[in-house]
Amino acid sequence: MAGISGIGGSGLDIDSIVSKMVAAEKAPKQDQLTATQSKATAQLTAVGSLKSAISDFQTALTTLNSPTSFQARAVTLSKSDYLTATASPSASIGSYQVEVTQLASSSKVALAALPATSTSTSSTGATTTSPSTFGKGTLSIKIGDTKLSDIQVDATNNTLSGIRDAINKAGQSQGLSANIVNDNSGARLVLSSTKTGAGNDISVGVSGDDGSGTLSLTKLAFSPSAAPTDPSVVDPPVPSDPSAARMLTRAKSAAMTIDGLKVTSDSNTVSNAVGGLSFTLKATTTAGSPMTVGVSQDEAGVKGNIKGFVDAYNKLMGVIKTQTSVTKVGDNSAPIAAALVGDATARGLTSTIRNELSTLQGTGSVRALADLGITTQKDGTLAIDDTKLGSMVSSNFSDLAGFFTGDQGIAARLKGKLDPYTMANGILEQRSTSLSNTLKSVDAQTATLNTRMTALSDRLYKQYNAMDQLYSSLSSTASSLSEQLAAMPFANKS
Repeated sequence: MAGISGIGGSGLDIDSIVSKMVAAEKAPKQDQLTATQSKATAQLTAVGSLKSAISDFQTALTTLNSPTSFQARAVTLSKSDYLTATASPSASIGSYQVEVTQLASSSKVALAALPATSTSTSSTGATTTSPSTFGKGTLSIKIGDTKLSDIQVDATNNTLSGIRDAINKAGQSQGLSANIVNDNSGARLVLSSTKTGAGNDISVGVSGDDGSGTLSLTKLAFSPSAAPTDPSVVDPPVPSDPSAARMLTRAKSAAMTIDGLKVTSDSNTVSNAVGGLSFTLKATTTAGSPMTVGVSQDEAGVKGNIKGFVDAYNKLMGVIKTQTSVTKVGDNSAPIAAALVGDATARGLTSTIRNELSTLQGTGSVRALADLGITTQKDGTLAIDDTKLGSMVSSNFSDLAGFFTGDQGIAARLKGKLDPYTMANGILEQRSTSLSNTLKSVDAQTATLNTRMTALSDRLYKQYNAMDQLYSSLSSTASSLSEQLAAMPFANKS
C-alpha cells in the first residue's frame, strides 16, 4: 500500500503494526465484497448458460412449427449410379420409371495441326529456327450462336502461344479455353467450351489474313458443319487426313425418359420435367433397364426434428438442474449450493414449460407427447420410444403435424411461454443487467475501500511515527540528565 512508512527509532515494528491494523479494519468489508462478487459472477454465468439453452430449445421449436418440416419430401433411388434427385415440398408423392439415354456434353475441337517452328536460311547459308507466325487478321469464335469478342492477330500475338493466350483472355467469361497439344501431325490449338446442349459447337472464322506470316491464318478456321461426317463409324467423326481439324467432342443435350416420356435438357440438371423434382444426371442407364425414383413424405426428417426437440429440452432441464442443485460433500461439511439455488426465475421457467407439456390439445389421435411415445422420466427429462414414434409418424402424419404446428400447436405455445425470458429487455436480460450492475458496484466499493484504507494507513503511520519521535526525544533527554547527574560533585560520595 502506497503511503508513509515507519521510522522505527524506538525499536517498534511500525510497518507490521500498521499493516495488521489496516488489514483488520479492511477484512470484514473486503470479505463481504468478495463474496458478493463471487456470487454475482457465478449467477451471471449461470444466467448466460440458461439463456443459451433456452435459445437452442426455441430453435428446435421453430423448426417443428414450420409447416415445411412436415411437407418435406424424401427421395429414394433403386440405383444410385446414374443420377441424384431432390424433391421440394410441392413434389407429388409417387414413383417414376426413369432411363438416362444421353448425358449433356460440351464442344471440344482440335484445329489443324501446324508446324510449331519454321526454319530460314541466311545469305551466308546459316539456318535459324523460330516459332511459326501467322499473318495479321481477325479470328471470330462462336459457341453455337454466341459470338465471343474478336481476336485481333498482329505482331504482338501472331504465334500459336500468343493466339492461345488471347483466346483464353477473351473467352474466360464465356467458358471457352484454349491449349496447345503436340501430336504426331504437329502442334494444334485445342479449344474447349463449358456450354452444354445441342447446337453449342465451337466454330472459328478468319478474316483479313494479310499473308505476312510463315503460316496462313486461315488454317485456324473451323466449321462444325464442314467437319467430316461419317457417324456410322464414330461420332464425332475422325477425318481421313490426320492433320486436319477435327471435332473431339460434340455438344449434346441430355436425354432421358420418365415413365416412357422423352425429356431433353441442355444441361445434366433437369429441373422442369416433373413438378417439384430435380434430377442431376451422372451416367446413362442400360437400355431397357429403367431405374425407379420414389418420392415420399420425409418421415426420417420429421423424426429427426422431434428428437432434436427432445434433446434441446433435456439440455435445458439439465442446465436448470445443474444451476439449482445443492451438493452434499461430507457429513461434517456444509453442502455446496449452485448459483441459482432458490432462484425464482429458474423455478418459474421450469414450472411454465412442464405445465405446457402436460396440457392436452385437440381431439385427434395425437393430443399429448405420450401419444408419440415421448414420456417424462423421474429426473424430469424426456425419453422417446422409437418404435411408437415411428409408428405414429407413418400412420398419423397429418395429426402429428397438427399437434406441433400452428398457433395452437405445442411448438408455438411453448415458444410463446419462452419469449418473455429471451426477448430484448426480457426477464433474463434484465437479470443479467442487474448482476452486471452489482459487479460494477462491487468494483466501485472496492476502489472506495482501498482509498479509505490508504488514508487510514497514512494516519496511523503519522501517529506512530510521532509517538516514535517523542519516545526518541524523551530517551535522549533522560540520557542527558543521567550524564549530568553523574557529573555532579556529590554523585560519587558515599
